[in-house]
Amino acid sequence: MPLGQEPPQLLKQRLFYEGRKFNFEVNRLRLPNQAEGDWECIRHPGGALAVPVTNEGQLVMVRQYRFAVIGRLLEFPAGTVEPGETPAETIRREIQEEIGYSAQTWLPIGNFPLAPGYSDEIIHTFLATDLEIIESPPDADADEDLEVVLLTPAELEKSIAAGEAVDAKTIASFYLAKPYLEKLAAL
Repeated sequence: MPLGQEPPQLLKQRLFYEGRKFNFEVNRLRLPNQAEGDWECIRHPGGALAVPVTNEGQLVMVRQYRFAVIGRLLEFPAGTVEPGETPAETIRREIQEEIGYSAQTWLPIGNFPLAPGYSDEIIHTFLATDLEIIESPPDADADEDLEVVLLTPAELEKSIAAGEAVDAKTIASFYLAKPYLEKLAAL
C-alpha cells in the first residue's frame, strides 16, 4: 500500500485483460468502512516523468498524439516503468527517446497517483537539468507521434490557465517543479 492506508478485504478477484503494459481487474471488495461491491482497477507498473530544463530556462516538452482523446496533448516526456527498471532508469531512457536529450543532473521532486479512481499507477517525477543534445538519439517507439516543443515556465503556465490541451501529469509535475524552476531562474 503506497499511501499507508488500511487495504480493502479482497472477496473475489477477476482478471479481465492482461496486456503488455497493464492489467484490468474487477474485484469484489469489502472497504475499510465495510461497504462491499465490485470495483474495476487498472494495475499499472508505474510511470516516470522528467521536467527537463535547458540552461536558458526553457522547458523541453512534447506535443503528442493520444488516441484516447483523439488529439494532441502538451506533455513532459514520460514513460512506463519496464520490468527490471527503476523509475530513474526509465526516465533517463525516455528523455533520450522522446526529446533527444540527456541530463547530467537529476533531482527527484515527488510522486503521485495519476488516476486513483480506477488505477494504481504512481508517477515518479524528476527535475532534469544540465541537458545535452544527443547526436544520434535512439529511435522513438513506433506508436509515438510527437514533436519537441520548447516553452518558458510562464508560457506553460499560461497554456494551463487558458485550458489548452495539457495532460494532468504534466500539470501536476509542473507545479511540483515550480519552486525549483524559480530558484534556477534566480541564478
